[in-house]
Amino acid sequence: MQDLLPELCDLYPAQVKLLDPIFQIYGAKKLFYGQVETVKCWQDNSRVKELLASSGEGRVLVVDGGGSTQRALMGDLIADSAYLQGWAGVVIYGAIRDVAAINTMELGVRALAACPMKTERKGAGDAGLELSVAGQTIRQGMYIYADENGVLLSEQALQLPEGFA
Repeated sequence: MQDLLPELCDLYPAQVKLLDPIFQIYGAKKLFYGQVETVKCWQDNSRVKELLASSGEGRVLVVDGGGSTQRALMGDLIADSAYLQGWAGVVIYGAIRDVAAINTMELGVRALAACPMKTERKGAGDAGLELSVAGQTIRQGMYIYADENGVLLSEQALQLPEGFA
């Protein structure tokens, strides 16, 4: 495992923004990056499930769950769907469940915590919104870079240093 974020911070100090270091690391893929898709929901993962069941094309879903850790916005079945659909990762300002299973999947996952309680699916939530998460404003189309050093945000795709692909 290589440290990508320190390299990006050194190469692009004026172009990257650091998300507050509030996320736990889950999933077997510790380093991931991609273009941002956004969804905002409160204790209802209907839109999360819907989006992660669609073609990911290497993107990263950022979920604003309002910081709630009382209901899990993603479990192993939704995470497996995300992996199979080609999503690079998921950053959840909220909780996940089925941690042991998710930690075996080649999917990058950041979340505040684990919670065994599932959500009720009532079809609530909105995709494509501007989010305010972890001290940053995150818009669809931006880029997320994550490794064990944290999570970075950029307005545009960054040229990765040699040795990273």
